[in-house]
Amino acid sequence: MSKTPETLALERSIWKATNKMGVFGCFEVTIGWYGKERVDYITFDTKGVWRCYEIKVSKADFRSKAHNTFCGNFNYYVMPRELFEEVKEEIPEHIGVYVDHGYWPFVKCIKRAKRQELSEDEQVLKDSLIRSLSREVAKKDKQLRLIEKEAQIQMI
Repeated sequence: MSKTPETLALERSIWKATNKMGVFGCFEVTIGWYGKERVDYITFDTKGVWRCYEIKVSKADFRSKAHNTFCGNFNYYVMPRELFEEVKEEIPEHIGVYVDHGYWPFVKCIKRAKRQELSEDEQVLKDSLIRSLSREVAKKDKQLRLIEKEAQIQMI
């Protein structure tokens, strides 16, 4: 299933907001080797802190039966401000919220998350992050090989 333009915009925005020295992140991280849970975006920093982000673009998306994978020390929703206004009473006290606010870095934390104990073993989280980052490198390699092939065809 392809992502909506709004989902893609929120992904780019949360990446820009969290892309800092000493913070390592990846989208769509499946937890565990054969895990049924997938975090929309997860970060790990040099202080050993895990943050999980679930991207929601509509009230139906927010209320869907799809599992919210909040296994980090700090867990957040990332959503449009309008959606936050509609569902803010339904957000658990310990879950933080980033909302789209229209200017750099395009999302802003308006509700701080409260620190939690990890709900998964840290080594499982590290293995999951490494596996997902490797997948991203493989996708980039495939894109680059296609570009190289097109360039070779044009040279002929």
